[in-house]
Order: sequence, then C-alpha cells, then structure tokens
Amino acid sequence: MSKSPMKEKKFVTDWIDANSTPVNNISDAVWSYAEIGMQEYNTSKALIAYFKDNGFSVEEGVAEMPTAFVATYGSGKPVIGFNVEMDALPGLSQERSLDVKKPVIEGAPGHGCGHNLLGPAAALAAVSLSRVLAEFKPGGTIKAFGTPAEELCIGKPYMARAGLFKGVDAFLDWHPFFNTNTDYTSCNAYFSIRFHFRGRTAHGNSPWQGRSALDAATLSGTMIEYLRENVTPGNPPLAANTINYSFPDVGPAFPVVVPDRSTLWVVGRIVSSDEAKYVIDRLYKIAQAGAMATETTVEIELISATHERLPNQVISQLLHENLEEIGAMQFTRDEINSAKKMQRDYGAVETGLDSSIMPLSGGFHAVTDNSEFSWFAPISTLWLTIAPAGIGWHVWQVASLAGSDIGKKAINIAAKVLSTSGIDLLLKPSIVDEARKELAQRLQGRAYTSLIPEAVKPPVLLNRDIMDHYRPLQEKLYQQS
Repeated sequence: MSKSPMKEKKFVTDWIDANSTPVNNISDAVWSYAEIGMQEYNTSKALIAYFKDNGFSVEEGVAEMPTAFVATYGSGKPVIGFNVEMDALPGLSQERSLDVKKPVIEGAPGHGCGHNLLGPAAALAAVSLSRVLAEFKPGGTIKAFGTPAEELCIGKPYMARAGLFKGVDAFLDWHPFFNTNTDYTSCNAYFSIRFHFRGRTAHGNSPWQGRSALDAATLSGTMIEYLRENVTPGNPPLAANTINYSFPDVGPAFPVVVPDRSTLWVVGRIVSSDEAKYVIDRLYKIAQAGAMATETTVEIELISATHERLPNQVISQLLHENLEEIGAMQFTRDEINSAKKMQRDYGAVETGLDSSIMPLSGGFHAVTDNSEFSWFAPISTLWLTIAPAGIGWHVWQVASLAGSDIGKKAINIAAKVLSTSGIDLLLKPSIVDEARKELAQRLQGRAYTSLIPEAVKPPVLLNRDIMDHYRPLQEKLYQQS
C-alpha cells in the first residue's frame, strides 16, 4: 500500500481526462431523454451499460423499482458509495446553451436540476476509482447506487428500507449549483402523501343527494391550517417546518355536478423525523375526520418519507481539500456574459458565474433524499457552479446550462474530486474511522428505521402518463449514448 496517494491521484485524474468522452455522450443522451421520476428507463439503461462495460456487476430493479440499480466492483473494506441520480423535471424542456427561453418541446420535461450531469459524473468517478483498485491493488469495494426520483424523494428511502445501504463505509456525492463548496450541511426530513376522497355525484340543484369529495378535501385543508399552530416553526428560514398542499384531481369538473372524487396532496419538510412522524399521524386523523364529516371515504397513499440529513465534517473536509487541489470551475468570457444576460433578464444582480471556492462551513440546504445515506455512513456533497446566482433553481436556465459545455466541465471536475477523495479513503483508514466516530456522535444511539411501512410499495407508475405523452415526441430527438 502506498504511503502517499500522489501517484494514485495523478493516475486517476489522467485517466478521467483520457476517458471522459463516453460519459459526456451519456450525459448528452440523458439530457435528451429528460425522463422524470420513476420513468428513467432509457437513462438507467445507459448508465447500467456503462458500468457493465467497465467490469462492474450490476443488480437491476432493486427495491422493487425498475429503474433502480446497484453497481459493484472490488471486494473487502472500505466500501465506498457513489450517488447516481438521474431524474428530470416536468415542464422544463429547453434548448441547450441558450440564454433565452426556447423549449425543445413545449411543456415537455427538462433537466432543470442538472441530474444529466450528476449521475454520469458519479459513474465516471466510480469507474475511474475501479481502475485504481485494478492498477494499485489497495483493496476495497466500490458501490454505485442508481437512485430514481430524487425530485420527489422516492428512490433512496425505498432502497434504504430494502437494506441496500448497509455495510457502506462512506458516501461521496455531488450536485450542480450556483456556487462551489463542500459544506457539512443538514436538511429537513420530508414526506409526501396523497389523500384520495370518494363520494357520490348529484345534480347541483339538489346537492343534498350527493356526498362531496371536494368538501372532504377542502375541510381537511382547512384543518391543516389549524394544525400549523401545533407544529414547531423549526429553524427558519433555511430549516423551517413547512406543510404545503394542493388539489391535483377533482371531478367531475362541472360546477353543476357534486364532485365524487378529490385528491389532497400534502408535502411536509420537517426538521426532525421524530416530529415528522407526529405531523403524519395528525394528517391521517385530519383526513379521516374530513371524510367522516362529509360521509365520504378516504384512501391514504404514502408516496415517500425521508429522514433529516446527518452532516459529517470529516468527509466534508476531505472533499474540500481535494476540491482545492483540483480547482474550481473556470468559465469563458462568452459563458460569463451569457450568464449575466440571464440574470439581467430575470432582474437579478449581474454577477456572472462564481469561480471561487467557498470556505468550509455547516448549515442547512434544501430537502434531498440523500439524507437517507447519512444514517448508514458518513456523507458529504460537493457543489459545483454551473449556473448564475439569483435566478433560482429548477428553471429553464439550468436546463440550458446543464446541456452545455459548462456541464461537461463540471462532470470532469466532479469526477476528479470524488475519485481522489475515494483514493484517500482507500489508502488512509483513519479517515473512515474518524468519520464514523462523528456519525456515531450525531446518531446519539439512534438506529435507522424506515418511515415507510413495509406494506407500502414504491409508486412505480408515478409520472407514467406524463412520459407516455411526451416520450413519442422526444424519441425523435434522442441522442446516442
């Protein structure tokens, strides 16, 4: 075993430079597929093929999700996990590399969160690290987790419930963003639940003959408003306890017919999983009360629920050191001017693209289901600038930039930072030991328990209707991986 990883790190960064083209092609293909959560069939197939072509064994369709997979290489300890996310977002179709809004297909999905970069770069990092195992024989195992539907926090909690994250010693993660850092951050627990009310239709001139499912749903929404005063505020503004709801399905649609169906969709972001359990229990009682009061029935559909994220300063420090060694994103004058135009059109301050590396620190970030990883092993996420600040996220501008040359530069840097950090974990066991001690302190004796009952199946048909509509239009424009 080498005492210094300098030789191994040069090997892996050179390998990435020489072998990035296939992954860039996969990223372009995934960008063109633009498949939303639970429907990432082409995306999953392309990533699985890449892993198999590079000597990984792949278990497909894990945790009862057709697009989920686990790719494995090597044997023994340590076991290093990589997060391979792959879903797009509805309604964000956008031509690549443009600073004006121009959908590829009006209304179709698009990669407004940059997961066409995230998954392929994580795959490149995992495969490049496997070359280190083959070349230098340090021992260890690489596991790449193909996790669907991150945008609705679905993939990882079901994979965690299936025990797929057990035995991992550390997780290395990354995500595109509008700044560059490796903060050891936390995020709130999360839940997504749909309440389907069913009643009886009647003519609007004799509504007493019907039983309004919409009445049940709106009464339940009103009770949620009163529930808010029984839920702590959390730690606003970044870690506030929030409950949002909508009525995505009501019918029949005519006001002269009493509606016999209505769905109330509730999403919560709660600081701790313990408090999330309390809120979920109250919501169940609210829905049952709404049904009872209106003489309707209610079916409860738990879509997903995740824990709060447990940060890890040790792994974050490791990623930060390798980020500083590799260097932050650099941009051309044209790229910066294009980003400034996006900001100007949005009404934001024209700062362009941030090429600095932020100091290491803690804090909170938006909800993500990679929080499930953090209860099994230490994790840190690398954030890399691909878009300008002030224009928001999950927007067409991100979809444009994620398909541009900026995205390919991010793939290269992300893969290098993740793989060189993996080398440190392979060659310096003390880092893993220190990180796991920190995790134990944060767990405070708690053990992972899924928030999703065993009887609940993953919502594999979710979003199928959207993709069934747009996929035939998109297929004509697919790029080859």
